Amino acid sequence: MNAFLKGAAAALFAVVLSGAAVAQEINFGIISTESQQNLRPKWEPLLADLAKKTGLKVKPFFASDYSGVIEGMRFGKVHVAWYGNKSAMEAVDRAGGEVFAQTVSVEGHPGYWSVILAPKDSKLNSVEDLLKCDKSLNFGLGDPNSTSGFLVPTTFVFAANNIDPKTCFKNVTNSNHETNAMAVANGQLDAATNNTENLAVLERNAPDAFAKVKVIWKSPLIPADPLVWRKDLPEETKAKLKEFFLTYGTDKSDGDVAREKEVLAGLDWAPFRPSTNDQLLPIRIMELSKSIAKIQADTSLSEADKKAQIEKLEAEKAAFEAKLKSLQS
Repeated sequence: MNAFLKGAAAALFAVVLSGAAVAQEINFGIISTESQQNLRPKWEPLLADLAKKTGLKVKPFFASDYSGVIEGMRFGKVHVAWYGNKSAMEAVDRAGGEVFAQTVSVEGHPGYWSVILAPKDSKLNSVEDLLKCDKSLNFGLGDPNSTSGFLVPTTFVFAANNIDPKTCFKNVTNSNHETNAMAVANGQLDAATNNTENLAVLERNAPDAFAKVKVIWKSPLIPADPLVWRKDLPEETKAKLKEFFLTYGTDKSDGDVAREKEVLAGLDWAPFRPSTNDQLLPIRIMELSKSIAKIQADTSLSEADKKAQIEKLEAEKAAFEAKLKSLQS
């Protein structure tokens, strides 16, 4: 009996240890702005340092589209992730996510800009040229959960002009930033969305392709990308993550600061800064503006239905605008 109890105790101890090990495993989601082949070497040094500093077992999680990372977080397969603002909003609303940090561009910009690209030798030079809507052009949008590739141009270019891209262009495709840029450079698309951060990567990694594209539209400033964790992570784990990201590459780091800055520069970033879900307010306002414009253009709705739906959305938008204004004052 004594031997049995000892064996049972050992088995129980092993189970406890196993559970502790599982609890310490973190899957880090990385949205597909580029191919996994290009993203992996940029992220691996940072994630290796995260594992070393925190003692957590950190695994990168790649998916073929933004939705894959959002759904991964929703079902507990992703614990922390780098998102764009639109995909972060989806993670916060649908996947139990919470913004805790924000990236900063290596130049120190407070954000970045969505752009529309056309081939350098194209006759397209403006939004007006693009929106002739004679179904002669092939256009590339970003992932539907991309802020700069989809939400911003949809809001400021198409919804603002009461235009549906599907009825305006010959073909509309959805791809990541890298694929869209190369398709424009190679003449496979007449125009496509992108952003200033990815353009900098293109200029550095594919200068010949960069020389073949031009910007025909640039958006208002977009807040820099957030880092999001699952709200139900243990507080101890959150504390480790927060300390790592907010000290990495700064004079508060106990590591090799010069090397850490090099790792961040490989991602085109300076040290991170703290953030909250409030950074998503401009994105929520844009999303509502786009929805309102879509309802206004919907000929299948009666005027009464339009009014009811729009009044509800306008009230939500006003509440978000008031909160944003109070934070900025």
